[in-house]
Amino acid sequence: QVRLVESGGGSVQPGGSLRLSCVASGFSLDDYAIGWFRQAPGNDRTGVSCIDGSDGSTYYADSVKGRFTISRDNAKNTVYLQINGLKAEDTSVYYCAARRATVQALCQLWGPIDYWGQGTQVTVSS
Repeated sequence: QVRLVESGGGSVQPGGSLRLSCVASGFSLDDYAIGWFRQAPGNDRTGVSCIDGSDGSTYYADSVKGRFTISRDNAKNTVYLQINGLKAEDTSVYYCAARRATVQALCQLWGPIDYWGQGTQVTVSS
C-alpha cells in the first residue's frame, strides 16, 4: 500500500523554524520526484519545493528561496523540508506528493500527481 505521511507542523512565531517530514511507504524514493505543496484557505494548492529521489536535484518556488531547504534520506524513504524565517504568509496546510516526473513538472503541477499525503498544518502567528 502506497502512503505518504507528513509530520512536523505546528504553531510558531514569526521568524521561527520548523522541519517537516514526509515518510513514504509502498514505493522507493529513487523512482520518483517528491515535493512539498501548500494550501491556505481560499487559495490554490501550490508547489514550494521538490526534489528528485534519484539524483537529488531540487526546485524551489521564488517565494521560498533562501528560507526553505528540501532534502531526502533514501535509506529512511523520507523527505524533509526545513523552513526558516517563518512569516505569517507561510501559514498553510503543507502536503507532500510524489510523481514520476522532473522536479519542475512536479512543483508546477504540469500533470496529475501520483500520490498525495494527508497534510500537516503550519501556523505562523505572534
